[in-house]
Amino acid sequence: MEKNKVNPIDPDKVAEQPHLLPYAHTLGSAIIRPIDKGRIKGVALSAMYEQTANQLHQIKDQLEHLLGQAQEIHDRIDISEKVYLADCAFKPVIGQTYNLYEKNDGTWILSMVTPEEWGSNPPFYFLAAARLMHDHTWEILEVNKERPVFEV
Repeated sequence: MEKNKVNPIDPDKVAEQPHLLPYAHTLGSAIIRPIDKGRIKGVALSAMYEQTANQLHQIKDQLEHLLGQAQEIHDRIDISEKVYLADCAFKPVIGQTYNLYEKNDGTWILSMVTPEEWGSNPPFYFLAAARLMHDHTWEILEVNKERPVFEV
């Protein structure tokens, strides 16, 4: 005969599904350590910020390079306008170097004659030497540093 056995464990303290508990339910169970979600998120955020900062730095470098190229083109346009405003009695040939002088009246003149070829008493004031590029812009090769009209 079976007597009614009474379970000495309080039923409120017994788990119906102990395998779903977020902690070990017996002494022999595997150790369950809680995940430090804040640390994981912190590491992930740190990596994300570092990676995106690197990408933004690369884009910034590319933009600075492009802006430098754009400034060079703008400078060539500016220089070309000034050279084309000078008096010229001949048709410039692409790839050739010419010299820009200032006359006594303040006007400019483009010449094939170099400052050295004029001798000790040149008739004009040398400003710069420039080469005609294939795109019909002018590349400044030399600037008179005493009174620069162009920046190289």
